[in-house]
Amino acid sequence: MKKTALILGGVVVVLGLAAASYMVDIDQTEEASLPDVDVSVEGGNLPEFEAEVGSVTVTEETATVPVPDVDVSVDQAEVTVPGIEITPPEDDDQIASN
Repeated sequence: MKKTALILGGVVVVLGLAAASYMVDIDQTEEASLPDVDVSVEGGNLPEFEAEVGSVTVTEETATVPVPDVDVSVDQAEVTVPGIEITPPEDDDQIASN
């Protein structure tokens, strides 16, 4: 049941993101420009460090651990899920750009 809810939630999120891309109509009305900047720099110096570090060794060992034996039964259930109706904005070519 939890797995079904997670899958359903994921589908709703994906559909919401897909709908969001069709719900926005943006028209650029003015070009962008970067400011004029004059920069003068002189050479610098990075700090120096000395460090002594230890070492880590990773090994493998065989161990016996108790593992539960779980049997899962899955039943089918009919549920009501939300629907989505998407209406994208109309493309209006009559808007004058500045």
